[in-house]
Amino acid sequence: MTESPDTSNTQLDEFNIFDPGVQQCPHMYYAMMREETAAYETRAMGGSLFLVTRHGDVADAALDHSHFSSRFDTGSMEGNSEFSQRLKQLYEDEGGYEPVGTMLTVDPPVHTRYRRLVAQAFTPKAIANLEPVVRSLTAELLDNLIQASSDGASIDFVESFAVPLPVRVMAKALNVPDDRLKDFKRWSDASVAGIGTNISIDERLDAEREVIEFQKYFAAQLERRRITPEDDLLTALVGATIEREDSEADEELVGVPLNVNEMLSIIQQLLVAGNETTTHLLGEMFRLLAENRGEWEALRSEPERSSEVVEEALRLAAPTQGMFRIATEDVEVGSEFIAAGSRMVLLYAAANRDPNVWEDPDAFQPGRENSAAHLSFGRGPHFCVGAGLARLEARIVAEEMGRRLESIEVTNSEQLRYHPSFVLRGLQRLDVTVSAKEVSDHGGDGHGNEPI
Repeated sequence: MTESPDTSNTQLDEFNIFDPGVQQCPHMYYAMMREETAAYETRAMGGSLFLVTRHGDVADAALDHSHFSSRFDTGSMEGNSEFSQRLKQLYEDEGGYEPVGTMLTVDPPVHTRYRRLVAQAFTPKAIANLEPVVRSLTAELLDNLIQASSDGASIDFVESFAVPLPVRVMAKALNVPDDRLKDFKRWSDASVAGIGTNISIDERLDAEREVIEFQKYFAAQLERRRITPEDDLLTALVGATIEREDSEADEELVGVPLNVNEMLSIIQQLLVAGNETTTHLLGEMFRLLAENRGEWEALRSEPERSSEVVEEALRLAAPTQGMFRIATEDVEVGSEFIAAGSRMVLLYAAANRDPNVWEDPDAFQPGRENSAAHLSFGRGPHFCVGAGLARLEARIVAEEMGRRLESIEVTNSEQLRYHPSFVLRGLQRLDVTVSAKEVSDHGGDGHGNEPI
């Protein structure tokens, strides 16, 4: 099945990046932008915003931090705007920790320090150690879906599966107790409330109050780890330092740990990267499989194809549609001139459907050539530090769905709505029904798999 955008009655002058209607299906606009120009200029956020949509241009800009800076810090307290002033006052009144730029909003070499310190806590081994947790939670949540469907009812896959799985996995990684899971999710929602949306100043400040509550909780936890270390990511962050043996280390930073503000900023970014984006990926992956029956049957017959399914879902449904950049000097993108200081968005979602890279780019075809060339995790210095965990979770979900489920169906296809954000795009609700595979007489599921 192909999701080809219909541009027959669409004009680019109708495009508004903050329009919730546009965000329900932006791909038709992105396709027109790719055809028309290397960098499409639109009006947003009080001025011009250049949208880069072609795969080669997006990839090159992501690698070139000297010309395309990540210092697009929308959370900064600097400046004289009403929001900046009220935000600063809020943090003073509530005793919050002033946000600092760490991995997303700084450039090398400062970014390199944060990246290396976080890598000490987010190792491949640490991610692999979470596999039993992910598999157990996946089995539990699939059981719930099967039970609900057996009673003849549809169930919201987003609320009942795609939200709780990554929330509980990331909570496990950060050693958050079960009785704080609702708070954990609330803090995550607050952290992304203003990203790519056009909410009011009061709504942004309400979200920041939740963030301050998050800060206070984790600041206390970090202090506990200083006194009593535990085997968790928080303890690893507290103890992380750059070693003298690191040939690229700045001598002044050798042995210097992260301060509390830096650690809180990193934890908040991990919370979003390991939670909101994975929720969106899981919802879109289920939808794509349900809409493409041949691919669902292939996965059901061969659950080991799960990694191919995940990569293609990532390509077609990038949970992070794009990231901000600022031109540090006059540059050209393709043949388009962009002046120094111009604001830009590298649109990964548009680049992922570039017909110069993929044949029939709007079709869901797991295992296609160049599938892993997608840019959904970015590229270069800012490649997503949580990519390994997101892939692990999605792979296990796809694999267990293929092993355990006979059929899947979306029951609200005509009413699907996406969150109105041009950065973090995901389904608000996905009503589904599923059925379990029948267990054969010899104890397997009819496809050579043992009972679970």
